[in-house]
Amino acid sequence: MKLLFLGDVMGRSGRSAVADRLPALREAWGLDFVVVNGENASSGAGLTPAHAKGLLEAGADCVTLGDHAFDQKDMLGFIEQEPRVLRPLNFAKGAPGKGARLFNARGGRKVLVAQVLGQVFMKRPFDDPFSAIETVLKAHPLGGLAQAAVVDVHCEATSEKMALGHYCDGRASLVVGTHTHVPTGDAQILPDGTAYLTDAGMCGDYDSVIGMDKAEPMRRFITGMSKTRFTPAMGEATLSGVYVETDDRTGRATRVRMIRQGGRLEQAAP
Repeated sequence: MKLLFLGDVMGRSGRSAVADRLPALREAWGLDFVVVNGENASSGAGLTPAHAKGLLEAGADCVTLGDHAFDQKDMLGFIEQEPRVLRPLNFAKGAPGKGARLFNARGGRKVLVAQVLGQVFMKRPFDDPFSAIETVLKAHPLGGLAQAAVVDVHCEATSEKMALGHYCDGRASLVVGTHTHVPTGDAQILPDGTAYLTDAGMCGDYDSVIGMDKAEPMRRFITGMSKTRFTPAMGEATLSGVYVETDDRTGRATRVRMIRQGGRLEQAAP
């Protein structure tokens, strides 16, 4: 199976890049399944139902969220109606929606997608991500109902992402980090066959401070004072993510490549 995961979509620039580029990439790369992290797609904080629909219409088979899952309050009701949008497994016990789901891919195959939130350096305490993902992976072993499994680890600390990657090794096709908005250079296949990347990066304007217009973040760093709210940068976005090929029989990764398309970053393709 050919899988594509795109990192955090950041504001209008990121949404436009997904809408403009993803349909052609699906065709050119023969993609069987696409996951997009959309948790910053609406003004840099959360995801509205309208913007979720836009990402799905552009070619995402599943949209994951993160710690800003419900910053846009309309998502509280929408996520119950739209099974293709997932919030983190360990967000809160009473949170609406699901944190994992089995999806249909091209050719009648099945893909498990799950998301967990990290605990280290996060602004609020979340439940243990290791026990949360353990329950899901035990219920959906590779080679069973799922031909592939994708785990989005939405964490601040790279060490926690790496630990989760090794924890899932051999039980997921791909473990990929989101949240920090900077693509890392460590795409690899772990010893037991799981493709891993510490951070997919963002789909946003990299002439920015992690996707935000530079002026206000720089003012706060330099002066310690705020003047206005953060707003997403509006220049051309780079689509950032990871491409993985898997063995349908085992669910293990056979190939992994970092992806960067458009914008300021050096370009990379399968």
